[in-house]
Amino acid sequence: MRGMKTIWDSLPKPIFSLAPMEDVTDTVFRQLLIETGKPDVFFTEFTNVDGMNSEGNEKVSQRLLFGETEHPLIAQIWGLSPENFYKAAKRIEEMGFDGIDLNMGCPQRDVTSHGACSALIKNHALAIEIIQATREGAGNLPVSVKTRIGYSKVQTEEWIGFLLEQDLPVLTIHGRTVAEMSKVPAHWDEIGKATRLKNEMEKQTLIFGNGDVGSLEDAKEKVTTYGVDGVMIGRGVFHNPWLFAGIDPQTKTVAERLSLLKQHVQLYQNTWKNKKNFQILKKYFKIYLSDFEGASEMRMQFMATNSYEEALTLVAEIQQES
Repeated sequence: MRGMKTIWDSLPKPIFSLAPMEDVTDTVFRQLLIETGKPDVFFTEFTNVDGMNSEGNEKVSQRLLFGETEHPLIAQIWGLSPENFYKAAKRIEEMGFDGIDLNMGCPQRDVTSHGACSALIKNHALAIEIIQATREGAGNLPVSVKTRIGYSKVQTEEWIGFLLEQDLPVLTIHGRTVAEMSKVPAHWDEIGKATRLKNEMEKQTLIFGNGDVGSLEDAKEKVTTYGVDGVMIGRGVFHNPWLFAGIDPQTKTVAERLSLLKQHVQLYQNTWKNKKNFQILKKYFKIYLSDFEGASEMRMQFMATNSYEEALTLVAEIQQES
């Protein structure tokens, strides 16, 4: 697999990517980030392969909607059935994605209790089946993995070593165990250990680190300090949508923030209409309405809206008053 040229070979290193986030990293948010600061690589929301092959596949497949400007774009998938991973991979390849990423890191109990995602840390046999089935269905697309450093305890050598044996093009490591969720600081020393392990094993796998990265400068420091090939950033963009451009959000005016919020609402409305609940949109408001005088009060006003029309009217009223 590593002999084949893929998107990962063509990107300059280090690579800075946007983490897949549930109900966040949809096509609308990705298009907004293209304007504020585009990462080197986008990932989709988590998409369930079993759902893709069920009667409710239309709703599940909304997660895979994308526009041409969003490349390079990796589809992140999860599930339990190797057969469904195979089918999903064939479909994703036909859709024009640049790669497939396997979610072996989500720690949510309603997922792990069924044996999926990070529960695969305890089930190497199924993990291998899933990787192989996905590769068979993926055609020329590279198949990567995102995971954690262990389940109930740190297992970097055992688990990461096992994954490195699979000769993946990319392995993204979130520096916490499943049990730790996000309650403790990320163990970047363990991510550094993984890069040393890769070198000792003489593997070509690119190692990306993930966890507690709040700025592009911080990401670059992590590359230097821990020897990773790239950094995946998630929640950091909630504090700074201009993060991947290396821009300090304090330099942005309230007018610029409101303009971006308006654009987000309009694009969300045009893209999803009634397919997605308006309430989901509210989780983005804090991204634009933070860190300036009166931000909290303004945010409360927007959180009280219940439709696209109300939100857009509020934007217009505030702009008129300014």
